[in-house]
Amino acid sequence: MAGTVAEGRGPVRYGPYAPETGLPVPDESAAVLAAAAATATGEPSGGGPALREAARGYWARRGLHGEPDGIVAASGAQPLLFALLGAFDGDVLMPRPCPAWWTPQARLLGRPAYHVPTPAECGGVPDPFALLETVRRVRSEGGRPRLLLLSVADDPTGTVAPPETVREACEAAVGEGLHIISDETWRDTVHEPRDTVLLSPAEMCPGDVTVISDLVGALTPASWPVAVARFPAGPAGAARRARTLDVLTALGAVVPAPVAAAAAHVLGEPDAVAGRVRRANALYARLGEAVHRTVLSAGALARPPQAGRHLYADLGPLRARLADRGVGDSMELEEYLGDRLGVSVPGGHRFGDELGALRVRLSTGSLLGSAGDGQLAALHSERPLELPHVKAASRRLGRVLEELR
Repeated sequence: MAGTVAEGRGPVRYGPYAPETGLPVPDESAAVLAAAAATATGEPSGGGPALREAARGYWARRGLHGEPDGIVAASGAQPLLFALLGAFDGDVLMPRPCPAWWTPQARLLGRPAYHVPTPAECGGVPDPFALLETVRRVRSEGGRPRLLLLSVADDPTGTVAPPETVREACEAAVGEGLHIISDETWRDTVHEPRDTVLLSPAEMCPGDVTVISDLVGALTPASWPVAVARFPAGPAGAARRARTLDVLTALGAVVPAPVAAAAAHVLGEPDAVAGRVRRANALYARLGEAVHRTVLSAGALARPPQAGRHLYADLGPLRARLADRGVGDSMELEEYLGDRLGVSVPGGHRFGDELGALRVRLSTGSLLGSAGDGQLAALHSERPLELPHVKAASRRLGRVLEELR
């Protein structure tokens, strides 16, 4: 997190980014980008034919069939979501907690944004009954709820919503006339794909769901900003896509040609890319289990992470000891843990949670350190938790949390 302590506690420009991979860029992907570095012509707004065809194939392999003309690419998830929100009018609903960058997008457009509680078993998807109650309350107060944002594989909680929860939430939303934007950035980071069923809302309600994916989730580094959106088939989807393209064009949110070439390559999922994703997910699964055990052993709470390279810890049970250290809310907790651990530990207030709730997102990729050789050693090790640099980082986290018992 950039900025001074005083600056970094609130402003959007110092908000948290997606959890870092903690791994170097794969050589094959870097070579593709480098080979396209001399390209003089730019990509068209919304992405060129090769990138959109690659995205079409990517989604088709996941059961979401369509045409390249129903896909749009942009230089990152933030401008893409901004353009999508700009293509609709009305109020926006989203789960609590939610990705840190969702709420600012709605606020920049002057749209009211309402947070809906999530069920006990997962984050990312609103509780269906709470969703219905929120929609009715907003309408009774003169609001116009039109959009629901959700993420089946979730940031910040690292959970995967059960299919029945997704189905009930989507049926409730569509029944109330809401269009759904499903952020599936983390769907390819599931730790145990054979044991975890991930159901996309677009499989259930194909005409009422727009899917977006930031490739930084599993396929590209944060330094290569690129995200893609898949619109529903039919006239309504085509009209929304056209309006989204208008906003992206006005923003100049075009994917640079070298990044587009690299993105098309990884979306094709050649063996090297697919293998790297599998190994990375296995590594993050082990790191997530270790951090989860550390959090619970210190007396704090957290759902077991099922996807991504992060988990969401609730230090509420340690409130008394934290108060002794001058920590009474999530802003102060973010600062305290960040100083003690030497890494970004964003507080729950950044994800739409109440300020008084002592919750933070813990990154597991940060345990891998900053040295590329050490990161690769962990990626290829049968026992990554026993590597000296990983063990040292884990012990440091354990010591900081144990001090609060």
